[in-house]
Amino acid sequence: LAQFKEKKSLKMVAIVGIYPANSEGDDIVVYKDETRAEVTHTFYTLRQQAEKDNDEPYMALSDFVAPASSGVKDYLGMFACSSGFGLEDVIEDCRKGHDDYGIIMAEALADRLAEAIAEVLHQRVRKDLWGYASDESMSLSDLLKVKYDGIRPAPGYPSQPDHTEKLAMWDIMSAEAKTNIKLTESLAMLPAASVSGLYFGGKNSQYFSVGKICKDQLADYAVRKKMDIKECERWLSHSLNYEP
Repeated sequence: LAQFKEKKSLKMVAIVGIYPANSEGDDIVVYKDETRAEVTHTFYTLRQQAEKDNDEPYMALSDFVAPASSGVKDYLGMFACSSGFGLEDVIEDCRKGHDDYGIIMAEALADRLAEAIAEVLHQRVRKDLWGYASDESMSLSDLLKVKYDGIRPAPGYPSQPDHTEKLAMWDIMSAEAKTNIKLTESLAMLPAASVSGLYFGGKNSQYFSVGKICKDQLADYAVRKKMDIKECERWLSHSLNYEP
């Protein structure tokens, strides 16, 4: 880490967007501007279906954005950040020196730095850029225990297992043009030491796992996304409770 600082080996980049938004059923619509007259993008969410033994609700990320019918002017945030620019040069130097341990440490540190950028960004969003928790004051320990209001789930992870939702994020933020963080054909991020996600600011927002998806929801999801059902099944293959 000291060498990274001394040599300025890595370049860190980040982008944040906060947009007028509301939910419509299990979808989140993003508006062009504060008039909220024109929808430019829609984010599609998946709802828990596995039967529960208690009275807990069956959650979807859209639950954490105010419904359009409520008249509440809500917002959806998103971000992408990376600490991987320059890492390939560091790794190449390690290879030339036959320093396998150095390669492992460089990659691990770059990953951790990307997560650190994401944490700092989220705090700035809560206190300043979005400002829904402008008076937030907590210790580092509480910060790492996620005791603040709001979440930053990433597409491809338990709360939204569909990686294709990144495409809307990259489009609305012009993420590649502004940061040079690219999406591969499999929708992994390049450089690999990158993090992205959505911001939800509601006090009741929480991380959860969608779990297994039934065929009825998959079919509905495919219709909403205007995606071929086989393509949808391919992207969500690990989350299906049936054999396609």
